Amino acid sequence: MDNGYRPELLVMPSSLEEMRLLGAAGANAFTVGEARYGMRLAGEFDLKAVQHAAEYTRANNFKLYAAVNNLIDNETLPDLPAYIRGLAEAGVDAVIFGDPAVLMTVRSEAPQLELHWNAEMTSTNYATANYWGRRGAHRVVLARELNMEQVIEVKQHTELQVEVQVHGMTNIYHSKRSLLHSYLDHQAKSGIESELKEEPGSFGQTGGLFLVETERPEERYPIYEDSNGTHIMSSDDICMLENLHELLEAGIDSFKIEGILKTPAYNETVVRAYRYVIDKYLKDPAGYQFQDEWLEPIREIQDPKRELSFGFFYKEQVY
Repeated sequence: MDNGYRPELLVMPSSLEEMRLLGAAGANAFTVGEARYGMRLAGEFDLKAVQHAAEYTRANNFKLYAAVNNLIDNETLPDLPAYIRGLAEAGVDAVIFGDPAVLMTVRSEAPQLELHWNAEMTSTNYATANYWGRRGAHRVVLARELNMEQVIEVKQHTELQVEVQVHGMTNIYHSKRSLLHSYLDHQAKSGIESELKEEPGSFGQTGGLFLVETERPEERYPIYEDSNGTHIMSSDDICMLENLHELLEAGIDSFKIEGILKTPAYNETVVRAYRYVIDKYLKDPAGYQFQDEWLEPIREIQDPKRELSFGFFYKEQVY
Protein backbone atom coordinates (compact mmCIF):
# COMPACT_ATOMS: atom_id res chain seq x y z
CA MET A 1 0.00 0.00 0.00
CA ASP A 2 1.80 3.12 -1.23
CA ASN A 3 -0.61 5.97 -0.41
CA GLY A 4 1.15 6.75 2.87
CA TYR A 5 -1.75 5.60 5.05
CA ARG A 6 -0.25 4.41 8.34
CA PRO A 7 -2.85 4.28 11.12
CA GLU A 8 -1.52 4.40 14.64
CA LEU A 9 -2.04 1.78 17.31
CA LEU A 10 -2.72 3.66 20.53
CA VAL A 11 -2.49 2.31 24.09
CA MET A 12 -2.49 3.66 27.64
CA PRO A 13 0.35 2.09 29.64
CA SER A 14 0.30 1.83 33.41
CA SER A 15 4.05 2.47 33.72
CA LEU A 16 7.20 3.16 31.74
CA GLU A 17 7.95 -0.55 31.87
CA GLU A 18 4.62 -1.43 30.29
CA MET A 19 5.11 1.32 27.71
CA ARG A 20 8.34 -0.32 26.56
CA LEU A 21 6.66 -3.73 26.55
CA LEU A 22 3.75 -2.53 24.41
CA GLY A 23 6.03 -0.55 22.13
CA ALA A 24 8.04 -3.69 21.42
CA ALA A 25 4.74 -5.51 20.74
CA GLY A 26 3.70 -3.02 18.06
CA ALA A 27 2.04 0.00 19.67
CA ASN A 28 3.28 3.31 18.29
CA ALA A 29 1.27 5.88 20.26
CA PHE A 30 0.73 6.24 23.99
CA THR A 31 -1.55 8.18 26.32
CA VAL A 32 -0.31 9.13 29.80
CA GLY A 33 -1.28 11.57 32.50
CA GLU A 34 -2.07 12.11 36.15
CA ALA A 35 -5.39 11.80 37.90
CA ARG A 36 -5.74 15.46 38.83
CA TYR A 37 -6.00 16.36 35.15
CA GLY A 38 -6.84 13.10 33.36
CA MET A 39 -9.74 10.68 33.62
CA ARG A 40 -9.59 6.87 33.96
CA LEU A 41 -5.85 6.46 33.57
CA ALA A 42 -4.10 3.10 33.64
CA GLY A 43 -1.29 4.57 35.75
CA GLU A 44 -0.01 7.82 37.25
CA PHE A 45 2.60 9.76 35.24
CA ASP A 46 3.82 12.97 36.87
CA LEU A 47 5.74 15.48 34.74
CA LYS A 48 9.06 13.77 35.39
CA ALA A 49 7.64 10.42 34.27
CA VAL A 50 6.10 12.13 31.22
CA GLN A 51 9.54 13.44 30.33
CA HIS A 52 11.00 9.93 30.55
CA ALA A 53 8.12 8.64 28.42
CA ALA A 54 8.77 11.36 25.83
CA GLU A 55 12.43 10.43 25.64
CA TYR A 56 11.38 6.86 24.83
CA THR A 57 8.78 7.85 22.22
CA ARG A 58 11.11 10.31 20.46
CA ALA A 59 13.86 7.71 20.27
CA ASN A 60 11.46 5.28 18.59
CA ASN A 61 9.53 7.73 16.39
CA PHE A 62 6.37 7.10 18.40
CA LYS A 63 3.71 9.60 19.55
CA LEU A 64 2.98 10.64 23.14
CA TYR A 65 -0.31 12.19 24.23
CA ALA A 66 -1.24 13.69 27.60
CA ALA A 67 -4.75 13.09 28.93
CA VAL A 68 -6.15 16.36 30.28
CA ASN A 69 -9.73 15.21 29.81
CA ASN A 70 -10.91 15.54 33.38
CA LEU A 71 -13.76 17.82 34.40
CA ILE A 72 -11.81 20.97 35.27
CA ASP A 73 -13.12 22.70 38.38
CA ASN A 74 -12.33 26.13 39.83
CA GLU A 75 -9.80 24.64 42.23
CA THR A 76 -7.78 23.06 39.41
CA LEU A 77 -8.01 25.96 36.98
CA PRO A 78 -5.24 28.21 38.44
CA ASP A 79 -2.65 25.42 38.14
CA LEU A 80 -3.64 24.42 34.61
CA PRO A 81 -1.38 26.88 32.68
CA ALA A 82 1.76 25.72 34.49
CA TYR A 83 0.79 22.08 33.95
CA ILE A 84 0.26 22.61 30.21
CA ARG A 85 3.63 24.35 29.94
CA GLY A 86 5.17 21.45 31.84
CA LEU A 87 3.70 18.95 29.39
CA ALA A 88 5.07 20.91 26.45
CA GLU A 89 8.51 21.13 28.03
CA ALA A 90 8.42 17.41 28.81
CA GLY A 91 7.87 16.68 25.12
CA VAL A 92 4.31 15.47 24.56
CA ASP A 93 2.93 15.69 21.03
CA ALA A 94 -0.72 16.41 21.85
CA VAL A 95 -3.17 17.10 24.66
CA ILE A 96 -6.45 15.19 24.94
CA PHE A 97 -9.25 17.46 26.16
CA GLY A 98 -12.98 17.64 26.64
CA ASP A 99 -13.23 20.90 28.56
CA PRO A 100 -12.92 24.16 26.55
CA ALA A 101 -10.80 25.56 29.40
CA VAL A 102 -8.08 23.11 28.41
CA LEU A 103 -8.26 24.10 24.76
CA MET A 104 -7.96 27.78 25.60
CA THR A 105 -5.05 27.14 27.95
CA VAL A 106 -3.15 25.08 25.38
CA ARG A 107 -3.66 27.76 22.72
CA SER A 108 -2.30 30.44 25.03
CA GLU A 109 0.46 28.52 26.85
CA ALA A 110 1.65 25.89 24.34
CA PRO A 111 0.14 26.51 20.89
CA GLN A 112 2.62 24.11 19.30
CA LEU A 113 0.80 21.15 20.85
CA GLU A 114 -1.91 19.35 18.91
CA LEU A 115 -5.35 19.03 20.47
CA HIS A 116 -7.45 15.85 20.51
CA TRP A 117 -11.10 16.44 21.34
CA ASN A 118 -12.40 13.61 23.54
CA ALA A 119 -15.74 14.36 25.11
CA GLU A 120 -16.76 10.75 25.70
CA MET A 121 -20.44 10.26 24.81
CA THR A 122 -20.98 13.68 23.15
CA SER A 123 -18.58 13.19 20.22
CA THR A 124 -21.27 11.63 18.05
CA ASN A 125 -21.41 13.71 14.86
CA TYR A 126 -19.10 15.35 12.34
CA ALA A 127 -20.62 18.84 12.67
CA THR A 128 -19.61 19.08 16.32
CA ALA A 129 -16.21 17.60 15.51
CA ASN A 130 -15.70 20.25 12.85
CA TYR A 131 -16.81 22.94 15.32
CA TRP A 132 -13.91 22.00 17.59
CA GLY A 133 -11.65 21.68 14.55
CA ARG A 134 -12.28 25.32 13.70
CA ARG A 135 -11.18 26.16 17.24
CA GLY A 136 -7.93 24.27 17.04
CA ALA A 137 -8.61 20.56 17.49
CA HIS A 138 -6.62 18.20 15.25
CA ARG A 139 -8.42 14.97 16.17
CA VAL A 140 -11.82 13.74 17.31
CA VAL A 141 -12.09 10.72 19.60
CA LEU A 142 -15.42 9.15 18.68
CA ALA A 143 -17.99 8.01 21.21
CA ARG A 144 -18.09 4.26 21.74
CA GLU A 145 -21.85 4.24 21.09
CA LEU A 146 -21.52 4.90 17.35
CA ASN A 147 -22.06 2.06 14.90
CA MET A 148 -19.89 1.33 11.87
CA GLU A 149 -22.02 3.36 9.46
CA GLN A 150 -21.86 6.40 11.72
CA VAL A 151 -18.10 6.07 12.28
CA ILE A 152 -17.46 5.96 8.53
CA GLU A 153 -19.81 8.89 7.95
CA VAL A 154 -17.89 11.03 10.44
CA LYS A 155 -14.60 10.15 8.72
CA GLN A 156 -16.06 11.12 5.35
CA HIS A 157 -17.23 14.54 6.57
CA THR A 158 -14.33 15.85 8.63
CA GLU A 159 -10.73 16.81 7.98
CA LEU A 160 -9.84 15.99 11.58
CA GLN A 161 -8.02 12.80 12.42
CA VAL A 162 -10.48 10.21 13.71
CA GLU A 163 -9.71 7.92 16.65
CA VAL A 164 -11.81 4.83 17.37
CA GLN A 165 -11.62 2.33 20.22
CA VAL A 166 -11.29 -1.18 18.83
CA HIS A 167 -10.59 -3.28 21.92
CA GLY A 168 -11.23 -3.39 25.65
CA MET A 169 -13.84 -2.34 28.18
CA THR A 170 -15.74 0.92 28.06
CA ASN A 171 -16.99 3.25 30.77
CA ILE A 172 -20.77 3.14 31.18
CA TYR A 173 -21.19 5.33 34.26
CA HIS A 174 -19.19 7.94 36.12
CA SER A 175 -19.92 10.10 39.14
CA LYS A 176 -17.64 12.62 40.81
CA ARG A 177 -19.04 11.38 44.12
CA SER A 178 -17.48 8.57 46.15
CA LEU A 179 -20.49 6.32 45.69
CA LEU A 180 -18.61 3.09 46.32
CA HIS A 181 -17.31 4.07 49.75
CA SER A 182 -20.68 5.55 50.68
CA TYR A 183 -22.44 2.35 49.69
CA LEU A 184 -20.01 0.10 51.53
CA ASP A 185 -20.33 2.27 54.66
CA HIS A 186 -24.11 2.02 54.43
CA GLN A 187 -23.88 -1.74 53.91
CA ALA A 188 -21.67 -2.17 56.96
CA LYS A 189 -23.97 -0.10 59.17
CA SER A 190 -27.24 -1.63 57.94
CA GLY A 191 -26.28 -5.25 57.39
CA ILE A 192 -27.82 -5.14 53.90
CA GLU A 193 -26.59 -7.72 51.40
CA SER A 194 -24.61 -5.98 48.68
CA GLU A 195 -25.01 -6.34 44.92
CA LEU A 196 -21.25 -5.86 44.74
CA LYS A 197 -19.34 -9.09 44.32
CA GLU A 198 -15.67 -9.45 45.12
CA GLU A 199 -13.18 -11.77 43.43
CA PRO A 200 -9.68 -10.89 44.64
CA GLY A 201 -7.08 -10.58 41.91
CA SER A 202 -9.49 -10.46 38.98
CA PHE A 203 -8.69 -6.92 37.92
CA GLY A 204 -5.69 -5.85 39.96
CA GLN A 205 -6.32 -2.26 40.97
CA THR A 206 -10.10 -2.67 41.33
CA GLY A 207 -9.77 -5.11 44.18
CA GLY A 208 -12.04 -7.42 42.18
CA LEU A 209 -15.25 -5.46 42.83
CA PHE A 210 -18.18 -5.93 40.45
CA LEU A 211 -21.72 -4.66 40.20
CA VAL A 212 -24.16 -7.49 39.47
CA GLU A 213 -27.81 -6.96 38.57
CA THR A 214 -30.32 -9.34 40.10
CA GLU A 215 -32.03 -9.88 36.72
CA ARG A 216 -28.72 -10.65 34.93
CA PRO A 217 -26.43 -12.37 37.44
CA GLU A 218 -24.11 -13.65 34.70
CA GLU A 219 -23.03 -10.12 33.74
CA ARG A 220 -20.38 -8.48 35.93
CA TYR A 221 -19.65 -4.76 35.73
CA PRO A 222 -16.23 -3.81 37.15
CA ILE A 223 -16.55 -0.90 39.55
CA TYR A 224 -13.76 1.13 41.06
CA GLU A 225 -13.18 4.44 42.75
CA ASP A 226 -10.31 6.90 42.51
CA SER A 227 -9.71 10.60 43.15
CA ASN A 228 -12.08 11.42 40.26
CA GLY A 229 -15.02 9.55 41.72
CA THR A 230 -16.79 6.29 40.94
CA HIS A 231 -16.52 4.44 37.63
CA ILE A 232 -18.61 1.51 36.36
CA MET A 233 -17.24 -0.34 33.33
CA SER A 234 -18.84 -2.56 30.70
CA SER A 235 -19.41 -6.25 31.33
CA ASP A 236 -17.78 -7.24 28.03
CA ASP A 237 -14.75 -6.25 25.95
CA ILE A 238 -14.94 -4.78 22.48
CA CYS A 239 -12.90 -6.83 20.02
CA MET A 240 -12.82 -5.60 16.42
CA LEU A 241 -9.84 -7.65 15.26
CA GLU A 242 -11.95 -9.79 12.91
CA ASN A 243 -13.52 -6.78 11.18
CA LEU A 244 -10.71 -4.29 11.54
CA HIS A 245 -10.39 -4.18 7.75
CA GLU A 246 -13.66 -2.21 7.54
CA LEU A 247 -12.15 0.58 9.62
CA LEU A 248 -8.88 0.35 7.68
CA GLU A 249 -10.78 0.67 4.41
CA ALA A 250 -12.45 3.79 5.80
CA GLY A 251 -9.05 5.33 6.58
CA ILE A 252 -9.49 5.65 10.35
CA ASP A 253 -6.38 7.37 11.70
CA SER A 254 -6.00 5.87 15.16
CA PHE A 255 -7.03 2.54 16.69
CA LYS A 256 -7.22 2.60 20.46
CA ILE A 257 -6.74 -0.47 22.62
CA GLU A 258 -8.22 0.24 26.05
CA GLY A 259 -6.00 -1.64 28.48
CA ILE A 260 -7.30 -0.23 31.74
CA LEU A 261 -7.84 -2.90 34.41
CA LYS A 262 -5.93 -5.44 32.30
CA THR A 263 -2.54 -6.99 32.98
CA PRO A 264 0.53 -6.01 30.93
CA ALA A 265 0.64 -9.58 29.58
CA TYR A 266 -2.95 -9.31 28.34
CA ASN A 267 -2.29 -5.92 26.73
CA GLU A 268 0.88 -7.18 25.07
CA THR A 269 -1.00 -10.11 23.52
CA VAL A 270 -3.74 -7.82 22.22
CA VAL A 271 -1.29 -5.28 20.79
CA ARG A 272 0.64 -7.99 18.95
CA ALA A 273 -2.57 -9.33 17.41
CA TYR A 274 -3.74 -5.94 16.18
CA ARG A 275 -0.28 -5.00 14.90
CA TYR A 276 -0.18 -8.23 12.90
CA VAL A 277 -3.60 -7.64 11.32
CA ILE A 278 -2.88 -3.98 10.50
CA ASP A 279 0.41 -4.86 8.83
CA LYS A 280 -1.18 -7.74 6.92
CA TYR A 281 -3.87 -5.45 5.55
CA LEU A 282 -1.50 -2.62 4.62
CA LYS A 283 0.78 -5.03 2.78
CA ASP A 284 -2.00 -6.21 0.43
CA PRO A 285 -5.42 -4.57 0.95
CA ALA A 286 -6.95 -6.16 -2.16
CA GLY A 287 -5.87 -9.66 -1.19
CA TYR A 288 -6.46 -9.33 2.55
CA GLN A 289 -8.63 -11.98 4.21
CA PHE A 290 -8.92 -12.45 7.95
CA GLN A 291 -7.84 -15.80 9.37
CA ASP A 292 -9.63 -17.03 12.49
CA GLU A 293 -6.40 -18.27 14.08
CA TRP A 294 -5.21 -14.65 14.36
CA LEU A 295 -7.77 -14.21 17.13
CA GLU A 296 -6.74 -17.31 19.07
CA PRO A 297 -4.01 -15.67 21.24
CA ILE A 298 -6.61 -13.20 22.55
CA ARG A 299 -9.22 -15.92 23.12
CA GLU A 300 -6.69 -17.96 25.08
CA ILE A 301 -5.91 -15.13 27.50
CA GLN A 302 -9.41 -13.60 27.67
CA ASP A 303 -11.26 -13.85 31.00
CA PRO A 304 -13.95 -16.49 30.31
CA LYS A 305 -16.41 -14.40 32.31
CA ARG A 306 -15.95 -11.44 29.93
CA GLU A 307 -17.40 -11.86 26.46
CA LEU A 308 -15.59 -10.50 23.39
CA SER A 309 -18.10 -8.44 21.42
CA PHE A 310 -18.43 -5.93 18.59
CA GLY A 311 -19.80 -3.33 21.01
CA PHE A 312 -22.12 -0.96 19.15
CA PHE A 313 -20.41 -1.32 15.77
CA TYR A 314 -23.19 -3.42 14.22
CA LYS A 315 -26.19 -2.24 16.21
CA GLU A 316 -28.94 -0.19 14.65
CA GLN A 317 -29.24 3.10 16.50
CA VAL A 318 -32.77 4.01 17.52
CA TYR A 319 -33.29 7.43 19.05
